[in-house]
Amino acid sequence: LIAILSPPAAIYLQKHPHISNLPNILNNPIEYLTGISAQRGDLLRKELNIYTFKDMLEHYPLRHIDKTNVDKIGSIHQTDEYAYVAGTLQDMNLVGEGRSKRLVAHLKDGTGIIELVWFQGINWVQKMLLPGHNYLAFGRLGFFMGKPQIAHPDIEPYTPQKAGGKEHLEPIYPSTEKLKARGLNGAAFSKFTQDLFQRINSKDLPENLPADITKRYKLLPRFDAFKQIHFPSSEKHYQQALRRLKFEELFYAQLRINLIKLQRHRFSKGWAFEKVGDLFNNFYSHYLPFSLTNAQKNVLKEIRKDFGTGKQMNRLLQGDVGSGKTIVALLCMLLAADNGFQSVLMAPTEILAQQHFSSLTELLKGIPVEIRLLTGSTSAKIRKEILAGCA
Repeated sequence: LIAILSPPAAIYLQKHPHISNLPNILNNPIEYLTGISAQRGDLLRKELNIYTFKDMLEHYPLRHIDKTNVDKIGSIHQTDEYAYVAGTLQDMNLVGEGRSKRLVAHLKDGTGIIELVWFQGINWVQKMLLPGHNYLAFGRLGFFMGKPQIAHPDIEPYTPQKAGGKEHLEPIYPSTEKLKARGLNGAAFSKFTQDLFQRINSKDLPENLPADITKRYKLLPRFDAFKQIHFPSSEKHYQQALRRLKFEELFYAQLRINLIKLQRHRFSKGWAFEKVGDLFNNFYSHYLPFSLTNAQKNVLKEIRKDFGTGKQMNRLLQGDVGSGKTIVALLCMLLAADNGFQSVLMAPTEILAQQHFSSLTELLKGIPVEIRLLTGSTSAKIRKEILAGCA
């Protein structure tokens, strides 16, 4: 029978006190961070599964905003997406009425003037900002009648000592509506993560890759990678951090796969397919619609070698669309049938399963094997019949 088928971290300290006995500071509950109360901690656990310092460390930014350089207002171009400017607030005026009511202010430096506009939170902005004082403003840049404008800018006071750009790119963290309503927005996550890095050092994030690997592939140290993924000094540093963490993830994924493969080879019972019988030979000699390429022949040779070991085979067959992967799979299934076993060809969708069923039925017209199609829409009666035949 040939069948075709379609298809947190740690626990909260108060509930599990043993966590406090764990040596690594990364197992500390998030309530140990400044600004996270018990109520906020409950929200973070429910909304984002953030329980510990480690979870907060692995709550990565969605993107970063470059505030490392303050723009001159006069040098702003219409092609710029964002603007980060410093200047003196010239004035603030309410414009319009009703729904069109807005607060308009103008920020001036030595090179030009930019308009700042608020449509919401007007009373709060009026209380916070004072004309004649100096401010830093950041936001998405727009142009109105050819003049630069920022709607709802991030704005903060500045002194001459604070007039320069930030030391690092500013992270923008994912949040939820419930968290934002409680003040747990992207800016809050940035403060939590900064506080976290004040409490940990490289000893808390020891290197977990061999030294020759990090040297050969020029990978950042692990602690530096986590620091730069959150607060990169530049886009280059961010890419280096991203590369290091991706490499680490793939390295251990591959290691797990190899360990599973090793365990299967050592301990899992398999069956050796030593026979190349009439089904395979008859199809190969008389029904194969085209000659196999050398690559297909080599793959079959390797698979037949694996079949003969009696060990479970775990193999990825890679090739372009239309390169002949399915015919290799069919030949392997015929080898299994020659040795008294059944096979299953699985497809990700019902449409593809139907296509495989049709093509294999056509190819195997002269070969004495039974082919059945089993999908999610197969009736209960036929499903029961097919599964009984698989037993």
